[in-house]
Amino acid sequence: MSLDKILAISGKPGLYQFITQARGAFIAESLLDKKRITVTAQQNISVLNDIAIYTLEEDMPLKEVLAKIKEKESGEKTSINPKDSKDKLEEYFFNVLPNYDEDRVYASDIKKVLQWYNILQEHDMLGLLDTEKEDAPSAQEDTK
Repeated sequence: MSLDKILAISGKPGLYQFITQARGAFIAESLLDKKRITVTAQQNISVLNDIAIYTLEEDMPLKEVLAKIKEKESGEKTSINPKDSKDKLEEYFFNVLPNYDEDRVYASDIKKVLQWYNILQEHDMLGLLDTEKEDAPSAQEDTK
């Protein structure tokens, strides 16, 4: 499994794992309480693998940001509570990602990223951040 099977559904707390395709919808299971729900095309769904964080240079994929948090926290839960003040959240995120775009990344975005990291950490899913590095294509090329 990889982050392309982990979903954030607008209006629903936490993260969900894609289970199976159904007619005109799909089934997802909450990582918080293991309840399964039917998700239709009318709902706003984000796949974690497709999310990126604005930086001053180019957008950074969420998996890389989560990997930086994992490195900073040594694989443990975040040392900051996602419900802390805006200033504390921004200070923490600046330590993780010094070049993030402060004008386009809001405290609510930081809070969500930290919550998602903690959910993945609780469910021993931080390994998903490492496995996707193996998918990178080889840099060797024939130069005749």
